[in-house]
Amino acid sequence: MLLRPVAFLPLSRIAPVAAALCLLASGCGENKPPEKRLTEVGVVTLQAQDVTVSTELPGRTASTMMSEVRPQITGIIQKRLFAEGSYVRAGQPLYQIDPSLYRASRDEAQAALANAQATAVAAQAKARRYQALGQTEAVSAQDRDDVLAAARQAGAAVQQARASLQTAGINLRFTEVRAPISGRIGRSMMTPGALVTASQATPLATIQQLDPIFVDITQSSAQLLALRRSLAAGKTLPASATIRLKLDDGSDYPLEGRIEFAEPIVDPDSGTVTLRARFPNPDNLLLPGMFVRVVAPQSVVPGGILAPQQGISRDPKGNATALVVTKANKVELRTVTAAEAIGDKWLVTAGLKAGDRLIVEGTEKVRPGDTVRPATIGQSK
Repeated sequence: MLLRPVAFLPLSRIAPVAAALCLLASGCGENKPPEKRLTEVGVVTLQAQDVTVSTELPGRTASTMMSEVRPQITGIIQKRLFAEGSYVRAGQPLYQIDPSLYRASRDEAQAALANAQATAVAAQAKARRYQALGQTEAVSAQDRDDVLAAARQAGAAVQQARASLQTAGINLRFTEVRAPISGRIGRSMMTPGALVTASQATPLATIQQLDPIFVDITQSSAQLLALRRSLAAGKTLPASATIRLKLDDGSDYPLEGRIEFAEPIVDPDSGTVTLRARFPNPDNLLLPGMFVRVVAPQSVVPGGILAPQQGISRDPKGNATALVVTKANKVELRTVTAAEAIGDKWLVTAGLKAGDRLIVEGTEKVRPGDTVRPATIGQSK
């Protein structure tokens, strides 16, 4: 057997080969899989607080006082003494009815009173003389009694004439129709030259007091009953009677009102209870008959949890759920009870507690059990 001589590479060629092997070996060491980066999510830390639960209820405005101006005598209107739509004060003259006949009646009654007074003076003087003569039996008792009776009749006639004069004076004053209350007066239903009567059905004008103004609110009897039961059970606390208004265009009325009372009966047709509130209305922005929405606080939930709405979602069954970051920075799925929306938050009555970190940003990027890097973006208030 022949042995072949071993061929040795020159040292100059061995060095590059060794270097290449070292580079290859080092390159293989760098192909390790990179560490997985944690997903960052935005969280808010929930806090417990007393939450006022409010309800929006429909309402209609109504004037606190309203008076239909009507004539109390018959006559022709001579003048209208007010500007339509203006503010009038109680006692202010509104219309002038022709006073000619009523002035003449007063003068006639005044003359009748003077005549009755003169007759009464003569009758009383005669009665005094007959009274003295009767004591000496110079006149008969019958004549004396007749004279005394005539004197008393004359005195009664004076009182009757005085009452007629008073009535005539009242009717004369009624020729000037005055405002019975202060408030905003509407359009005039009668013009100068129109004949008006004391018993007519059409009012001359209508005055309404607008400051303050009433708002009549309707609430279902079922809601009222549930609230009273909750208060009786101690689950909620009674809220303040201060309420706010939303106008028909959606804007907020700047001034607050207060509930005055609730009707003690339920409307049998609608099953609702009427509440009445009073609002200041210095600028007469609210007019009678306007439709408004009343934001009324119903109760206060002690230690309630308000969760941002973007942190609450629904599962396929419709249950409210939330993703919470635990102390170990892991995502946990919670089933919660979202009682009602309050502004941009949900009132959560079960499933969340104070101190929980609720995920409100990045919920679509994580799943329950994932480890995340939470970033606080605000506090629940």
